[in-house]
Amino acid sequence: MIEGMHCAACALTIEDVLLKVPGVLKAEVGAGSHRARVLWSSDVARPSDWMRAIQTAGYRAVPANDAFARERRKSEARKALWRMLVAGLCMMQVMMYAYPAYVAKPGDLTAEMEQLLRWASWVLTLPVVLFSCGPFFSNALRDIVQRRVSMDLPVALGMLITFVVSTAGTFDPQGIFGREVYFDSLTMFVFFLLSGRWLELRLRDRTAGALEALMNRLPDSVARLREDGTYELVPVRRLMPGDVIRILPGETFPADAVVLQGDTMVDEALLTGESRPVSRGVGGKVIAGSHNLSSVIQARVERTGDQTRFAQIVALMESASTTKPTLARLADRIAKPFLIAVLLAAGLACAFWWARDPEHALMVAVAVLVVTCPCALSLATPAAMLAAAGALARKGVLVRQLEAFEAMASIDTVMFDKTGTLTRDAMVLGSTQVREDFTAAQVLAMAAALAQHSLHPVSRALLAAAGTASTWKADAVQEVAGGGVSGRVWSGDPFLTSTDLRLGSAAFCGVESNRTDSLQAYLSDERGWLATFALLEDVRPDAMDTVAALQREGIAVHLLSGDSAKAAARVAAQVGITEFQGNCSPQDKLDFLRNAQQNGRKVAVVGDGLNDGPVLAGAHVSFAFGKAVPLAQAQADFLVLGDQLTAVVKTLSMARKTLRVVRQNLWWAAIYNAVCVPLAIAGLLPAWLAGLGMALSSLLVVLNALRLSNSGKSQEKV
Repeated sequence: MIEGMHCAACALTIEDVLLKVPGVLKAEVGAGSHRARVLWSSDVARPSDWMRAIQTAGYRAVPANDAFARERRKSEARKALWRMLVAGLCMMQVMMYAYPAYVAKPGDLTAEMEQLLRWASWVLTLPVVLFSCGPFFSNALRDIVQRRVSMDLPVALGMLITFVVSTAGTFDPQGIFGREVYFDSLTMFVFFLLSGRWLELRLRDRTAGALEALMNRLPDSVARLREDGTYELVPVRRLMPGDVIRILPGETFPADAVVLQGDTMVDEALLTGESRPVSRGVGGKVIAGSHNLSSVIQARVERTGDQTRFAQIVALMESASTTKPTLARLADRIAKPFLIAVLLAAGLACAFWWARDPEHALMVAVAVLVVTCPCALSLATPAAMLAAAGALARKGVLVRQLEAFEAMASIDTVMFDKTGTLTRDAMVLGSTQVREDFTAAQVLAMAAALAQHSLHPVSRALLAAAGTASTWKADAVQEVAGGGVSGRVWSGDPFLTSTDLRLGSAAFCGVESNRTDSLQAYLSDERGWLATFALLEDVRPDAMDTVAALQREGIAVHLLSGDSAKAAARVAAQVGITEFQGNCSPQDKLDFLRNAQQNGRKVAVVGDGLNDGPVLAGAHVSFAFGKAVPLAQAQADFLVLGDQLTAVVKTLSMARKTLRVVRQNLWWAAIYNAVCVPLAIAGLLPAWLAGLGMALSSLLVVLNALRLSNSGKSQEKV
């Protein structure tokens, strides 16, 4: 986290400083997030080397997950508020003293009275110059010493020139600058500028605060079980896999763990996108960063630190907050030459007007220096994309690269994987065939009695289909890996109704296999074959709505699967996809992607990240469902943390809104400068109005971007 930044020129300056440090290989500094990402060779450089270089440049580098960052931001906001309030109070008083000179008719205001009002205005302007303008002057002095330029330099020059000209007019009313003083204009544009910066700071903190809240979500300490059965309070960093911890209601889980005792509700909204609390009992897994809501839990730690899902999510959000989209990099590169052009334009305008009226010439230069602010241009892209990334994160979609928004907004084709993407990892019972002397409900209940003793996906599917109302029970159950389960099953009196059953493959059950594409499980008793259960992949409940929503947007939808053509066709028919292929290897999927791209198509790929690495990396934009693969190793641009396939549609909608907002911001910045700069050079824009325009231009860009943060709250469900 970089403290002391105010504009895109600051970001470029810090990048240049870092890249000059031996051993620093790459540096990215976000003007919107005030975060830096530095890649260095530990053989050549140490962190203290490049942190010292940042400090020498006049800024301060602190760890992004520093626990005191929030306190420093609060302190900075309080100081900014005090500077703004002092400027506002003095501005109102100075305006009151300036008012008589504006409305007085010739002869109404004596020279002594006018001079008294000027002296009073000068005294009231001193706190503004010495206190409120302090950061501008110190930053400008830093730039001059370092022989560089930032936005604060032209602003500080404008403030200094205005104060010096007005002071000269106050001390020497008969001199060349004695005709008029501009204390009211100075205090007014300082107040407007500080107001804009304070509001911008507050709005930026909403984004930075959300990321910081996630990063500092873990507790500092936790109760760990001792060998004697008592608990000791230890720092979270000392936790090791295998430790048993106690989590009270309202506390946060410090590590990925499995519940040993207790039954509670857990809030995982920030980590999975699941808005409703979920139940976690004995054997249930809890993830670091989630909240325990209802009762005391004892859990065994499985993963800590960087190995947790929470740490991977934080790393991805940090990476996204420092990446620079193409449009943002272009705007940043324009900012520094633009500032130099501003200084030259102000000097030329002053030289042009000097022969006619030196006082007016200096005030024209001030107006040019103040009004031409490149902040709106530099904030146009990152402000919008960071706001959109934050909104998607609240819906369970992590953005790995902000550039993905530009690509996502222009896609015309979506390619889905089948297993783990359109379908869940679990299975569901399709059809059931039974022997003549039994019903489907009876054999399903009998199979479920055996299935409840197995964790195999087929057993889970049969158990789910049977429900909990069955009276059948089983004992002497044995499970054979790769075969099935066997045991004695009965309903009511075990001495009268018990029978030995086998549930599993055809070979295990001693029956003849049916040659079909669907997965089948068999049930047999002493007489032989009893039932056949056809199991199907569990299609996600929102898959059909997602496909339909994409097709309504004019997007071609394809299904490519490594399973058989019949299995692919069955799932495609269920979700409404007409273009599908089965028996696809990873190379086949990559070939399809390249052919589509050669034909001018812009393709988004949605997969589970397991065997789709090449095609995810090669797509214009890609999605991966985060539960299927370690997040840090995923090749996707967007990671879906929950199970909602509609996240693809929401991301498409957000990307298109984001690009619209970016274009609006860029057009506003361009039009603002195209209109105001000529007016300032022509001497038609007073300094106070220039300050107001400067503050409002940056504020408007940030407010427009902030609409993206709130758009998700009112977005219609797909």
